[in-house]
Amino acid sequence: MNPYEVLGVREGASEAEIKAAYKKLVKKYHPDRYANNPLADLAEEKMQEINQAYDMLMNNSGGGQSYSSQSGGYGSSDFMQVRRDIDNGNLQAAETALNNSSNRNAEWFFLKGVIASRKGWYDDAVNNLQTAVNMDPQNAEYQRHYQAIASRGGAFRNQAAGRGYQQGGNDDFCCQALQCYICADCCCDVI
Repeated sequence: MNPYEVLGVREGASEAEIKAAYKKLVKKYHPDRYANNPLADLAEEKMQEINQAYDMLMNNSGGGQSYSSQSGGYGSSDFMQVRRDIDNGNLQAAETALNNSSNRNAEWFFLKGVIASRKGWYDDAVNNLQTAVNMDPQNAEYQRHYQAIASRGGAFRNQAAGRGYQQGGNDDFCCQALQCYICADCCCDVI
C-alpha cells in the first residue's frame, strides 16, 4: 500500500496537504454516512485504509528522523513489518525479520543500512545503503538516505582533519617515527 495513493496526494506532499486530503476522505467514507447502507462494510474498510495511510505519513514526517521521509519510499509489502518495527524502535525484530528473509533485493540492503545507522554502525550503514543505491539507482529514498549518511561521514572527516588527524595517516612525522621505532624494536629484539 502506498499511503500517498490512498490519500490521493502527490509524493512529497506537505503536512497541510496530507491533513486536508485526510479530512476530505474521512467526510466521504465515515461510517456514520453509511449507516443502514449495504456499502457500510466497504466504507469501514476504506476508513481503516485511510487511517493507516494517514498514520504512516504523519508518523514519518517529523523532522527527518524516520527511515522514510515525506517523499515516499514505502517499498514492497514484503518489508512493511520491518519498516514498522524500525519506526517503533524495535531494531532487533526488524533485523531478525531481514535476516530470515531470502529476498535480498535493494530494499533489503536499504533496510539493513537504516538499522545499522540507527545502531550507530556507520560503516555497515554506508555499505548497505550504497549497495541499495547500486541495485536501484532510480530510487530517491535510497539516494536520499545514502547521501545523508555519507555527508555525515564527510563532516566527521573534516572535523578530524581540523584537529590535526590526516586521512591516510602517513603525513605525520611523529607517527612515521613511532612506526619505525616499533618495527625496529620487533625486528631487533632491543630492550
